[in-house]
Amino acid sequence: MKIRMRESVLLLCALLAVAGIPALAQDARGTAEMAAATAPASPAPAGASWGVPEGRTFFPHDWVRGYVDFGVAPPHNEPDLGRCSPVGSVIVSAGGANSTCNAYARYLWSGYLEVQPFGKTFARHVFLFFTPTFSFGNNVPQFKYTASMAPIAFERSVGVAVELPKNFEVRVTQHQVDWLGRYGKNVGPADLGTSGPYGLYTTIAARWYFGGYGRSREGR
Repeated sequence: MKIRMRESVLLLCALLAVAGIPALAQDARGTAEMAAATAPASPAPAGASWGVPEGRTFFPHDWVRGYVDFGVAPPHNEPDLGRCSPVGSVIVSAGGANSTCNAYARYLWSGYLEVQPFGKTFARHVFLFFTPTFSFGNNVPQFKYTASMAPIAFERSVGVAVELPKNFEVRVTQHQVDWLGRYGKNVGPADLGTSGPYGLYTTIAARWYFGGYGRSREGR
């Protein structure tokens, strides 16, 4: 009698355990659904951004940026600014090593500057740029090589640019060269009287950045 009672109790416990499994599963599912319902919704993905990130309305972070470069040309590698005749006979007739036209640079001091003063609205995609190059030297190829820093020319490009999606820019550039020092006037028979490298011009150009080049800090 006791054995049958014990078996009945064990059987009853087993049945209760089996019957409770679906209820536990239902409770677990209900808890998961409630947690999902009360969890904060994920924010919608932000729209695609391009150009510099938004910042203060005026003078945002890094609104003035650029670089400065100073280069030295070894002897026999001087940049020719196109002012003096390269013809040997003309140089000899002008005095050879004593020629007064010696606009071949030993030093180039250059840089690049961008000014982007607005941080909001479409105006934040507009910036000004400036590319100056100063040339110094006193050299006559094949006749005279010196370390002189006599001023020769001030070459510059200045303009305005607009950032566009897909890593594009539109730039309007004006280029000009001003002769410095004694090169402000004719310097002798070897003087070609040119207006400098590329002279005075204006261009409208489209620029495309690729491979992470250029202004990598931007949200392009």
